[in-house]
Amino acid sequence: MKTLWKNADIIRPGQRLSGGQLLIDSNGVIEAIGARIECPSEPLHVRDGEGLTLVPGFIDVHVHGGDGCNVMDAREESLERMSVFHAAHGTTGFLATTNTSSQEHIVSALSCAAGVIQKGTGGADILGIHLEGPFISLKRKGAQLADDVRNPSPEQIEELLQAAENRIKLVTLAPELEGGMDAVEQFLAAGVTVSAGHSDATFKQMEAAVALGVNHTTHHFNGMSPLHHREPGLAGAGLMLPQLTVELIADGYHVHPAVVKMMYDLKSSDGICAITDAVTSCGLPDGDYGHKVMKDGLVFLKGTDTLAGSSLTMIQAVRNVLAFTGLALEDIISSFTSVPARQIGVDGFKGSLAPGKDADFVVLDAGLNVVSTWVRGKAVYEAGM
Repeated sequence: MKTLWKNADIIRPGQRLSGGQLLIDSNGVIEAIGARIECPSEPLHVRDGEGLTLVPGFIDVHVHGGDGCNVMDAREESLERMSVFHAAHGTTGFLATTNTSSQEHIVSALSCAAGVIQKGTGGADILGIHLEGPFISLKRKGAQLADDVRNPSPEQIEELLQAAENRIKLVTLAPELEGGMDAVEQFLAAGVTVSAGHSDATFKQMEAAVALGVNHTTHHFNGMSPLHHREPGLAGAGLMLPQLTVELIADGYHVHPAVVKMMYDLKSSDGICAITDAVTSCGLPDGDYGHKVMKDGLVFLKGTDTLAGSSLTMIQAVRNVLAFTGLALEDIISSFTSVPARQIGVDGFKGSLAPGKDADFVVLDAGLNVVSTWVRGKAVYEAGM
């Protein structure tokens, strides 16, 4: 049966359609959108969106865990629980993100994720895999495991690609490493978007990497060579090179609110990819979580001041960016929807509210609370249920 949403404010990049309508076909695909839709004569399920706002579903290309689970658990149950948890916070699609570990452990996690992607989940769709590490700079490793940091080799990369059944959509690596540029070319040839991150690359090295096809940076300003007036580093390259889309953890701590505003002033919403970098403790109380500790919602390596991911959700990131920048929802929404879809090559069917695309959207109330989350025309989360 087709579903018609009516009387809702519908948000698209640069546009707010007040009292709009959205028609979803029986296959969960958007059939029409506009101020007034000519309804079919066949049976129709009508939803009244009076007082509500519909936005494209959030796509998180960098998320490790949540609700006590982690991608590196290499368990189907963990990925399913993550998909349900993040759907409750507006995420309709995400990349299962690994971290630096032994080759055996990463292979196990990749194989598990590939199987779950094939099988499907009950919450947010897993759209692919983000391989964060292990080919990173020891100097800029952040919370990544030092003992497992290594230079890339063609054989290791091929093993990872095969274990993931070619479902790796994004890889974070340090292009300045020995073999780093060759790794960039190998991943690009496999159809993987390459992101510079956990990297000590110079501006010149980043120009060379961009010339090869690197077009993304990982959690910008964090885990990278900083911006200096004599050496712009990776941080400066991300701001200055238009080919680079920069990831943003908008919790107000990883990046100061004033710098978040600066990023939007310089890059615009279309050059920023909002992420959570959420880890196992996201959604749980403060406390000790293995080698990490969470205090006041911030996650650190135990006994240090080194950030170790976040407890951020996508809907909270939306609220934060609105507060930090003073922009309207329609002026930032690309960073959470169409930009991540573009960066991982799924924008042909995800990332925006348009005819022919999957009916992935989030219903928000006036306080920007998630009322319901829809994936391919099906409600996978509804508040109070």
